[in-house]
Formats: sequence, C-alpha cells, structure tokens
Amino acid sequence: MKPQPEDSLLIERYISGDESALEGLIDKHNQRLSSFIYSKVRNRSITEDIFQDTFIKVIKTLRKGKYNEEGKFLPWIMRIAHNLIIDHFRKSSRMPMFEGADVHNIFSLMGDDRLDAERQIIKDQIDSDLTILIEKLPVDQKEVLVMRIYKDMSFREISENTGVSINTALGRMRYALINLRKIVEENNIVLTN
Repeated sequence: MKPQPEDSLLIERYISGDESALEGLIDKHNQRLSSFIYSKVRNRSITEDIFQDTFIKVIKTLRKGKYNEEGKFLPWIMRIAHNLIIDHFRKSSRMPMFEGADVHNIFSLMGDDRLDAERQIIKDQIDSDLTILIEKLPVDQKEVLVMRIYKDMSFREISENTGVSINTALGRMRYALINLRKIVEENNIVLTN
C-alpha cells in the first residue's frame, strides 16, 4: 500500500484544477469521517447525506480560496460535519436524549397508541422546556452541554471540536449543569411527568 499524499498537497492540486485530488481527499478521510457521523446519527442514509454535505461545503470553501487551516484539514472537516449533525437534529427536532429511559421502554412495551402519543407529548414538552433553559446558558457552556448530552460526544471529541483543552471542556460542562440547576430551582420547573 503506497503512502497517501499530504492533505495540503491534495488541496493545492485541487485548487489548481486537478479534480482527482478531491477524490484523493475524500478517499483518504472517508472511513474516519463516515464513522464519526454514523456514531452520532445512527442511520446510514443520513450519514451519507451529511458526508456529502460536508464535502460540498469543503468544495465551496476551497473554490472561494477561503481555506487557510494549513495542516488541520481533518479537524476542519470534522468540525463542518459536526455542525451539520447539529443542524440535522435541530431540523428534525428529535434530540436523542431520552432514548433508553425507563418511561420510554415501558410505553414501548405496552404498545398502546394513546400511551405512545401521550408519552410523545410529554417528551416534546420536556424537550421544549429544556431547550428554553439551555438557551439561557452562556454560549461556551451551552455548546459543551449540547455536544455532551445531545450528541453523546466524549470530552476529548468536544475538546477537538471546540479547540479548548479537555479540562476547560469539563469545567464548562460543570458550570453549565450548575447554572441549569439554578435556573430550574429559581423558576420551580419540574422536568418529569
């Protein structure tokens, strides 16, 4: 197996008009990027869509000559993919937060459509209440909380995606939870049914 060319060389060749260089970039990062996306969305066709959208953004940025993250191509495309994953969950408004909760399993086992509908209404209300609460957090805390809770990212992944140390990411998460608890207590909000 021959060694693959450096990303910077492939980018340079693509910008100079060599379309095959783009294929080289896609082939080189296909497995890692696809695995990352799939680990968040757990759906093959959505993974493929987000993968394609990621490279569409890459192409547009390269063609405009706006790419300047020398030597950091993989973290850059991972960040693009991560943002597209967040967009996907926002658009579909199904944050995968309550999967595996006992209430969910009980209602699923019972199989009563009315109970499923009621559970969905309760879940939607809790999602809505939580979204409003999370919006009240400072941006850096909100970002880490969303990545950790909704996207199930490790603190290492959060660190790589936000450009801060793991300790800073942990600290932001801690403060986000403290602040959320304060907001819930101050407003006497009940987040269970």
